[in-house]
Order: sequence, then structure tokens, then C-alpha cells
Amino acid sequence: MKLISVNVGQPRSVEWHGREVATSIFKAPVAGPVMLRTLNLDGDRQADLSVHGGAHKAVYVYPSEHYDFWRRELPGVDLPWGMFGENFTAAGLLEDVGIGDRFQVGDAEVIVSEPRVPCYKLSLKFGRPDMVKRFLASGRTGFYVMVAKEGQVQAGDEIKLLGRADQSVSVADVTRLYASKQPDPAILRRAVDLEALSDAWRNFLRDRLAQSELEIPDT
Repeated sequence: MKLISVNVGQPRSVEWHGREVATSIFKAPVAGPVMLRTLNLDGDRQADLSVHGGAHKAVYVYPSEHYDFWRRELPGVDLPWGMFGENFTAAGLLEDVGIGDRFQVGDAEVIVSEPRVPCYKLSLKFGRPDMVKRFLASGRTGFYVMVAKEGQVQAGDEIKLLGRADQSVSVADVTRLYASKQPDPAILRRAVDLEALSDAWRNFLRDRLAQSELEIPDT
């Protein structure tokens, strides 16, 4: 596993449907070492802290392997590293990683914390109103990590697995719990107890579990 690109960006204002929107989805690769801190990388900042940022969303990771899929899906679209708003473009890290899995990246250590659920700003970035729907439906969402140990990172760093979380649920499964009209109750029960999940995700999944149990017919 390898860190292919480190990407950062600052908030900017862009026009979207006739109004000015602040966004940090425009990321660009950085050459050389960058300090990864508890809330973000040096040189990177989130625009709307009500829905972005925080310890559980310190770094957004996107698999480099998905770029070939999107080149086929979006012919003629330029797709440089960082195009999906990711901080880390990584090879060998897919959505089968478990929530709570721990990795070393350069001098830093990170913990997989939650899937990415895209907002309208992904459509803004690509100039396509259907991009959010296509992105979520593809299952190629990437994921967030929180920082367990601060340290320097740079493109080319090896990514080492330090430990798997016990009784975890994969990023892909949590995304399906979010998107499915009939989420699997057994996976929901496991997911709500995952220590690495944010309170917002845990509360959301608890509500889904409660709803699914209400819908189970009496026998």
C-alpha cells in the first residue's frame, strides 16, 4: 500500500445555481513532506465546518484504483490526483477496510472513521448535476480517517497496516447501510457499536436500526 499523492486546498467562492458558495473541494497535489495534524494537513482547510472537518473527518482518502473507472465513465474529463476532493490518493486501500482499522502513513498514524457521503459540491466540481448520485451508486466513495498520531507525510510513503478493529464493519457495508432502503439489521447492530464511528453516524445508524426493527412483521 502506498500514498500516491497528498492534496490540499483552501476555501474559495464559486458560483452555483446563481449563488456564491464557499468550498474547499478544489485540491492540488503537494510536493515534499507535509505535516498531518489532528484536524487536517498543513495548507488544507475546510470551508463549512458544520458538515466538513472535525477529528473524524481530518483526512479524506480516495483509492487511486478508482480513477480508471471514472475515466471510462467520464470520457474527456481531466482527472488529476485530488479531483474528488481527497487529501490522500492511495493505492491498495479500498472500501473493504474496516471502521477502526489503524494504519501508519509516513510518520503519522490514522484510524478509518467513516465513509464519505458526497454533498452537492461534488456536482459543482464536475459541473454535472448527476455526479453525486453516480458517485454514491458506484460504491467508489473513499473514506475518512482520524489522526491517532501526528506526523509528516508525503507522496511515495508506504502505508502500513498496524491493526484491524475487532468485530468491525467495512466502509462499503456502512455506505450500504446509509444508501439501502432495506439495510441489513444484523450489520446495523454491529455498526452501532463501532468505537471509531462519530456520534453523528452512530445516531443515524441507531435510528435506522430502530426503524428496521419496527418494520419486521410479527410471526
